[in-house]
Amino acid sequence: MARTGRPGLSPEQKRDLWVRWKAGHSLSDIGRALGKHAASVFGILQAHGGTMPTTRKRDVACLQPGEREEISRGLVAGSSFRHIAEQLGRSASTVSREVGRNGGRRKYRATAADGRAWQQGLRPKPCLLAANPNLQSMVAAKLQDHWSPQQISGWLKIEHGDDGMMQVSHETI
Repeated sequence: MARTGRPGLSPEQKRDLWVRWKAGHSLSDIGRALGKHAASVFGILQAHGGTMPTTRKRDVACLQPGEREEISRGLVAGSSFRHIAEQLGRSASTVSREVGRNGGRRKYRATAADGRAWQQGLRPKPCLLAANPNLQSMVAAKLQDHWSPQQISGWLKIEHGDDGMMQVSHETI
């Protein structure tokens, strides 16, 4: 199926964009190098706050796609959760929960389970500062007054101790 609308940047182009941005190139220079308008480059930079987004990776403790395939094969062969878990070097409860979360013994599919796990790993809510303009303006004002993120966070706890929506950690700031 043909793509409609404006084509985006390939992963290589995005990597090049961030390398050039970090090296101090102007928006126009980056746009020329990528064959895009400077406003397109600005839109990408603005969406990520001017910092390169981290590449998502799996936690080593999480089930890997190969392990999910082994679970699927074990279920088809009629093996018990304990037997499958032994083969994987995992707890039987891990296998049981994985199968239960993804359709049970009859409907479990490794690729669907892996896709679901990857999707569930996304942060489900926006950053508190992005969702609360009042808090955002307070933090911005204190930053302009040269307060540190730790000072702002502490001040918010004192001023708004009863309102969790008006508090934010120094890491978020």
